[in-house]
Amino acid sequence: MKKKWLALMLSFLMAMSVLTGCAGSPAKEKSGKTDGKTTRVVLNEVAHSIFYAPMYVAIEEGYFKEQGIDLELVTGFGADKTMTALISGEADIGFMGPETTVYACNEGAEDLIVNFAQLTQRAGNFLVARTPEPDFSWDHLKGKKVLGGRDGGMPEMIFEYILKKNGIDPNTDLSIDKSIDFGSTAAAFSGGQGDYSVEFEPGATALETEGAGVVVASLGVDSGYVPYTAFSAKDSYMKENPEVMKRFVKALKKGMEYVDSHTPEEIAKAISGQFPETDEATIAAIVKRYADQKTWKSDLKFEEDAFKLLLDVLDEAGQLTKRPEYQTLVTTAYVN
Repeated sequence: MKKKWLALMLSFLMAMSVLTGCAGSPAKEKSGKTDGKTTRVVLNEVAHSIFYAPMYVAIEEGYFKEQGIDLELVTGFGADKTMTALISGEADIGFMGPETTVYACNEGAEDLIVNFAQLTQRAGNFLVARTPEPDFSWDHLKGKKVLGGRDGGMPEMIFEYILKKNGIDPNTDLSIDKSIDFGSTAAAFSGGQGDYSVEFEPGATALETEGAGVVVASLGVDSGYVPYTAFSAKDSYMKENPEVMKRFVKALKKGMEYVDSHTPEEIAKAISGQFPETDEATIAAIVKRYADQKTWKSDLKFEEDAFKLLLDVLDEAGQLTKRPEYQTLVTTAYVN
């Protein structure tokens, strides 16, 4: 399915590129500058969640600084907004669902957004019910209203992928509300909307803590391994800044190694500065929940099989117009 926001944006940016060319992108003026010791890099993340713990470890433990990167982290609140920041030049690197890079490619982007490192290999959201359901099965959703995600986004597509795996038609067997803004579903659910809600952390745990809901299923477990979130950048940016890309990935790898070798409590302490409104015990519980289901891609490598699975998920969701080649939208040069 064509993305109207992306089509309009690409049309505008392509027209502007005729006048300005790729070399004069705003990101080059606002970031990418170096004083001989450090390089400023703007990273736009799709959301701010404990789901992305290895990245926050790399920030809080100073691994980016060690690599000479002055990192500015901006939260986009949605993959569409993160992609907009990348294409417009407001960000150098994006962190989001890689499905958005497929959309941009299929809409005719000339300066492709290419994935260079995969952070998560499972969905990071959970199904929250009103009351405990120790014998939960996906059939319980039939005839119910569920607060879902944006149409065409990974959270919603993985949710529908699971429903179909369990013989449930997302269009006729239940009602999925896709109208609520990303990050607002927990408040809506707490306020009485819906029978179930698909929630990221810390939203899921917050609903449990306030007694407004109970986690009854993990979409990450029930969907299996999928390339859920990845780091990406313009092809032109990577070609112009290969050393920055290498150093960026080195910092990420060190953050991943920390997560692989430390306890949830130690990880929680390391990233607590990123989540000042959440106590360390809660952060540790969430980290453990993600670690137990092997959420993170330890080697950061975006494999070809994972890319093909991504395309299959998009195709099944009716969101795919063409199947781009793996080599077109993924590079493993920096993780290697």
